[in-house]
Amino acid sequence: MKRTVEDSYKHKGLRKKLIESIREKGINDERVLEAMSGIPRHFFLDSAFDDVAYQDRPFPIGEGQTISQPYTVAYQTELLDVQPGQKVLEIGTGSAYQAVVLAMMRANVYTIERQKKLYDENKLFPYLKQFPFIKFFYGDGYQGLPTYAPFDRILITAGAPEIPEKLIAQLKSGGKMVIPVGSGNVQQMKRITKMEDGSMQEETFANFSFVPMLQGKKS
Repeated sequence: MKRTVEDSYKHKGLRKKLIESIREKGINDERVLEAMSGIPRHFFLDSAFDDVAYQDRPFPIGEGQTISQPYTVAYQTELLDVQPGQKVLEIGTGSAYQAVVLAMMRANVYTIERQKKLYDENKLFPYLKQFPFIKFFYGDGYQGLPTYAPFDRILITAGAPEIPEKLIAQLKSGGKMVIPVGSGNVQQMKRITKMEDGSMQEETFANFSFVPMLQGKKS
């Protein structure tokens, strides 16, 4: 991937307009908007997308994956309600844009990618070097990271046919998981809160369309 490495006045102006459009669509957590306003989204895309990188829509990043629509990133992040210092497990690193949003909100991020090529690209992405609190893993998202559990928050950035039990087990008591659930082209966004007695409180929100959450690793 050929990346742009300059964050010009033009890019910053387009980013400001994007953030305002997300706010107008109903995102009102200023911490989320502030984090996203400081991230050059065009860095995460091939330079061929430079002129359209701040449109509020997804773009391909290779291996059949996409960088999510900014509104979707903001929506999931707002639901997650992440606090500074919390441990967050992200399933589906992709471009690493979402991981950086969480890191900008001062979370300790553990992110898993099943596509070896995308994992390798992120390891070579210079911009990510400034975020030491993001730890990258190549693995099967359905398995999570039991060695590092429990997590305060878990975010799934792919459409899951059902809520993975192994990930629920890695959620701290009082913790929250945000996950799009559904086996078709459209999923329902859900927030699962693990109660002190071990039971689950499930909330259902708007519909979205994500790439499917797949099992195993792809070399």
